Amino acid sequence: MSVEDEIEDSSAPLIEHLAELRNRLIHSVVAFIIGMVICFTVATPIFNFLTAPLCQVLSERGQNCDLIFISPQEGFFVAIKVSLLGGFILAFPYIANQMWRFVAPGLYKSEKGAFLPFLVASPFMFFLGASFAFYVVTPLAYDFFLGFQQFGNDGEAVVGEEVNQGLSVVFQGSAQEYLNLTIKFIVAFGLCFQLPVLLTLMGKAGLVSAKGLGNVRKYAVVAILVLAALVTPPDVITQVILFVVVYGLYEISIFLVARVERKRIAELKAQGLWFEDDEEEEDFDAADDDGDARK
Repeated sequence: MSVEDEIEDSSAPLIEHLAELRNRLIHSVVAFIIGMVICFTVATPIFNFLTAPLCQVLSERGQNCDLIFISPQEGFFVAIKVSLLGGFILAFPYIANQMWRFVAPGLYKSEKGAFLPFLVASPFMFFLGASFAFYVVTPLAYDFFLGFQQFGNDGEAVVGEEVNQGLSVVFQGSAQEYLNLTIKFIVAFGLCFQLPVLLTLMGKAGLVSAKGLGNVRKYAVVAILVLAALVTPPDVITQVILFVVVYGLYEISIFLVARVERKRIAELKAQGLWFEDDEEEEDFDAADDDGDARK
């Protein structure tokens, strides 16, 4: 067989895969657009639901829950953003199914069984993180922000026969700015809750180890502190909550990776393939012990 024939034989499957990927992506985009249109028709009830944390804080302070549009087109863009978020959530199961159907034919049966739990766990952990942000973190953040309001009646003073009411600086929030900040919280915490899924999947693939994750724990703490400062408001309470949650997820990830490693070692031992790996691990541990002794 000539080189040209080999190239043609190898290019045909590639073209077929690209065509299938294109079809999967088209189906996913169509599903997303359908979900977006559905959410656009009920954008107002969805937005009212998203304002629940703010309304709760304002109610506790005896204020009305009112948001304003500061530009004529703001209401339209708020509906679009709500539709984008809701459309993605509605279409995500179908999109994930399309991606799975594209990847699955190239996997062995054992690989399918190993990968499928992570495909299910990922959206679950995202919704768990999003719910935690919406019901716990967001009310705390808005309570912190609204604490800087200033009511003129609280500082009234008598000047001669007139009463000086003082300056009032109260919240009159933009609907679009509120939505942007709320979505930021939801997406940030949803992604942070993906940490155990990502690290466990990497551990199953042999890219990370429980011992390695434990050795870089101090660097992980610094990274989590920086993350907490970036994705939360300048409020110590919410920053501490995010740090504690993400660091707890990191420790859970170490436990899950160690469990995956023990299972993989047991399978290798059952197949009689562990001896070489065992010797390499003992050499690695010995090198670590020598390094500690030199320190």
